[in-house]
Amino acid sequence: MHKSMKLLTAVIVLGLTAACGNFDRLLTVQTPSRLAESSYLVAGNAALISASAVSDYECALGGYIVASALGAGELVDATQTAARWNYDRRNVEAVDALYSTSGCEGIGVYTPISTARYTNDQAVSKLEGWSDTEVPNRQRLIALNSAMAGFSLLLLGEGFCEGVINLGAALTPAQLFDSAEVRFTRAITAATAAGDASVLNLAYVGRARARINKGVKVGAAEDAARVPVGFVYNATADATIGRRNNRIFQQVNQSNNTSVAPAYRTLNDPRVSVTDINRTAADQVNRLWNQNKYASLTASYPIATGIEAQLILAEARGGTDGVNILNTLRARTGVALPALTAQETASFDAAVAEERRRELFLQGNRWFDMKRFNVVQVPAAGALYPKGGVYGTQRCWPLPDVEKLANPNFGG
Repeated sequence: MHKSMKLLTAVIVLGLTAACGNFDRLLTVQTPSRLAESSYLVAGNAALISASAVSDYECALGGYIVASALGAGELVDATQTAARWNYDRRNVEAVDALYSTSGCEGIGVYTPISTARYTNDQAVSKLEGWSDTEVPNRQRLIALNSAMAGFSLLLLGEGFCEGVINLGAALTPAQLFDSAEVRFTRAITAATAAGDASVLNLAYVGRARARINKGVKVGAAEDAARVPVGFVYNATADATIGRRNNRIFQQVNQSNNTSVAPAYRTLNDPRVSVTDINRTAADQVNRLWNQNKYASLTASYPIATGIEAQLILAEARGGTDGVNILNTLRARTGVALPALTAQETASFDAAVAEERRRELFLQGNRWFDMKRFNVVQVPAAGALYPKGGVYGTQRCWPLPDVEKLANPNFGG
């Protein structure tokens, strides 16, 4: 036994010596699970690169819909812990990690949206460097990823007080909308070349939205008028992969982390269908109300629709034309609401904002609409938040400190 122990010790010592001698070589071994970017970004992977970037936007949009709905008063937070309360009480701070660095599954917004913008721009850059021979349907892919990059920039401009592209200088929302318009124009050109009407309409809705956000009503009306009222371009969802879940259904109906806000519970409007669950949420404060717009984890959710285009068209044209467009939407099959009254249209902007509130419920539009239409915040700023603190005046999220600290333009 004694001789065996000596032999074992000698083997261990020799092994450690050999390992130390080859330590530098061991450090250079690549992790088998990692793929070099240069090996991935090749023409043979074009369809995968494009689809992955689109998936980045779909996930970012789902998280943004929930987070922005909390800030805009479409939803209320029903959790016991304080991590998400700042969304709900409209006082997100630049140091907060949740909104800045969390993934889309955790209802983060800045990193997922910025990632989607980057990967879709990257996809377009690569696709434009390859040929039609190398990549089937190349023009359609360019159009689709250009549009998704544009929508990512729309969310940055609508959700945040300022934004950054590729470690650049701080950009105002108007500048971000300008950048989005460039992407949508590229998408329109490529979709026209590809003969793809669906992606073409997607890009027209996006560009109309960028233009109306900037107050460019003539250009917004031109684009919106091109889109059929029945057009829908959806984000896809899946039940088996967490980041591909319908985030609204998952957060409201499945996990009960959020509840439909009081202002949306008794509208008696088919466009805002909700259900009283008849019990208190885990926070022991809020009553649980579920949304019925999205019925499952696999339910698709809209990126762009002809309905939104019509709302933009109504806003851009105004007057009698605008009122007629709104009334036509209200009278359509499945809605069947009476025309707006003279009292409701006395303030046309308020009428547009209210119709958008209902038509675009839980689609990610209300947060910016609260800002651009200067809608009265409910609950009012300064009112006591039931789980601690008070409601703030916030109508956009600050640029996160994590961006400033990593960006030389901010002296980080």
